[in-house]
Amino acid sequence: MHEHTAIYIDGGWIPPGGGGRTELLDSTTGAAMATVAAGDATDADSAAQAARAAFGDWSRRPATERADLVAAIADGLAKRADELAETVTREAGTPISVSSMVHAGLPQMSYRTAADIARRHEFDRPLGSTRIIQEPVGVVAAITPWNYPPHQIAAKVGPALAAGCTVVLKPAEIASLDAILLAEVIDEIGFPPGVFNLVTGPGRIIGEALVTHPDIDMVSFTGSTGAGSRIAALAAQSITRVALELGGKSACLLLDDLDDGDFKRAVVAGISGCLLNAGQTCIALTRLVVPEHRLSQAEEIVVDQIERKWQPGDPLDPSTRLGALASQAQVDTVLGYVQTGIDEGAKLITGGTDRPGDLGGGYFVRPTAFSAVRNDMKIAQEEIFGPVLSIIGHNGDDDAVAIANDSPFGLSGAVWAGDQARAEAAARAVRTGTISVNGALPNLQAPFGGFKQSGYGREYGEAGFEEFLETKSLNLPG
Repeated sequence: MHEHTAIYIDGGWIPPGGGGRTELLDSTTGAAMATVAAGDATDADSAAQAARAAFGDWSRRPATERADLVAAIADGLAKRADELAETVTREAGTPISVSSMVHAGLPQMSYRTAADIARRHEFDRPLGSTRIIQEPVGVVAAITPWNYPPHQIAAKVGPALAAGCTVVLKPAEIASLDAILLAEVIDEIGFPPGVFNLVTGPGRIIGEALVTHPDIDMVSFTGSTGAGSRIAALAAQSITRVALELGGKSACLLLDDLDDGDFKRAVVAGISGCLLNAGQTCIALTRLVVPEHRLSQAEEIVVDQIERKWQPGDPLDPSTRLGALASQAQVDTVLGYVQTGIDEGAKLITGGTDRPGDLGGGYFVRPTAFSAVRNDMKIAQEEIFGPVLSIIGHNGDDDAVAIANDSPFGLSGAVWAGDQARAEAAARAVRTGTISVNGALPNLQAPFGGFKQSGYGREYGEAGFEEFLETKSLNLPG
């Protein structure tokens, strides 16, 4: 079992002020896999002060110099990609094939992209006799989740550092080994002390200490809507800038002009969009909205696909498609929602509350699908964060869009139709931050973020980079 008894502040590894420890459990077995330092509010204070002290020099360095150091993070992670992939598989239960591509691969791209943007970004441009100047926002508290930990860290830390901000990273308490690996990479590169700081431990204590700290200029948070609401309320007291990427309940709309072949292709894609990472995905397509008269056709495809191709397996086996959940608490939450769906009268077509056998002590649940779901049911309105699909019938394009929009969330979605223009018209009408038409893949250079209770602010590409900049108008004599 690994032991990491220090946090990373001001360029060095130091013991946490309170001497606390947190035991991390392996989601694939349920056994203890590591002990990490548990910081407290005094450690958050030390990290914020170190970041503030480092900000002046770091923000004034040439953007190209900052970019080179940020790009070096990608190189350092590439050398430890296999270790990182296995670490996240054990932390979050993600199948190793997905971890290798998403958790180990995509962060490298995010750091390189942030470096490239910094090199070409116009931080100072003319507008008549005025200069429009963009400056780093200051000290950023990056608070990240457990479901895609390295990827979400990279989406914040990469552009923040490249833009000239200094950072205090607070990773999810149950998934902090990957963040420690990142800190080791940054330490080996030789970033200036205080530019990047890491405090592991309980979010309620460290997160709130950072959000209310006078040296923190911005909070970038990814997580639940409830936690995001709390952060926004705390930050409002000091008008601290906040970017929130929160929950989702995304809909996959199938319009009635799809032929049988494309209908099946769309349902299969919708299943994949729901069950990726065992449904522990904020953009999961958890509502499959199909023409009412094709409900039975959709049910047949869903049952066949899930029971043949999406049964839980050992996440460390490269052939596994559906792994474990991240914790016992998440298992309890998901199974509670499954029981709620049954109690609400939804039609259970596969899965259920019984646990899969022969998988040891890991945090596994059966992939579950309900049909004949009403959109006012709890399982159709609340984010479950597990492998649970709700199939809902619609009566035409306007009804399908209305169902998609009848949600407190607006993060992602998909539309499928035989006619491309018809699909695009429906996609434009859905109030969501990201939506794909006829299976189009997401563009990781495009802005990502949500409407409504899915948050505000954007990540990735130029938009994500500019989240960490303030704009100044310098008016000069004409």
